[in-house]
Amino acid sequence: MAEIRLFLIGSDNFGVLLRDPETGAVATIDAGEAAPIAAALDAAGWTLTDILVTHHHGDHVAGIEALKSRYGATVTAPAADRGRIPAVDRWVEEDDEVRVGALAARVIATPGHTSGHIAYHFPDAKLLFCGDTLFAMGCGRLFEGSPAEMWASLSKLAALPADTQVYCGHEYTLSNARFALRYDADNPKLAARAAEVERLRADGRFTIPTTIGLERETNPFLRATDAGVAAAVGLPGAAAADVFAALREAKNRG
Repeated sequence: MAEIRLFLIGSDNFGVLLRDPETGAVATIDAGEAAPIAAALDAAGWTLTDILVTHHHGDHVAGIEALKSRYGATVTAPAADRGRIPAVDRWVEEDDEVRVGALAARVIATPGHTSGHIAYHFPDAKLLFCGDTLFAMGCGRLFEGSPAEMWASLSKLAALPADTQVYCGHEYTLSNARFALRYDADNPKLAARAAEVERLRADGRFTIPTTIGLERETNPFLRATDAGVAAAVGLPGAAAADVFAALREAKNRG
């Protein structure tokens, strides 16, 4: 089984290390800052071999060059972000295979947060690294894509097996839970999960990994087909993409 180390970079960026125990290969998912990633590697006694980039934003790429210089790691990044990410060795697109030792991932194109955003799905390990596309009970802001593009991207991720463990880019879960309760108030699974998130954060604990199944049940951005959620945004009977767009705009307003 794959080994995972989860830690914070800055105030709310998640750092994630993935290790293949068969070969000892180790990947960092994104590289927002070199020092905390290097510290996590040292603490685990691991050596970095790969940097898997989801998108070009600075809080996901600023540490790439320092880490590559120190460890000689191979950098993999979305081809649609060519010219916006430094020191890349391999540009990848939808359905390309990426390996970390013996662990194999499929690239999923997930435009919306940015135009070139991708996710890495390791089906055998039941792992998804989705950057800033899907969050626990939330989704990323639409800086470069349209609501229709983001809804299509989220729908791809929602179609993955329910037991897929999801690692996202930020610890936003508490604020996402409070928002979700405003638009899906009659969902008992959401209420229970929101209460659990309150407890976890009060104890200083992380709220991920989540799972695709849990997100389907409690994430309003994946529940845009639900009649109650559509009614809550004033769009009863509307297309799911329109309901999603209204939810995202409401989240933008706070």
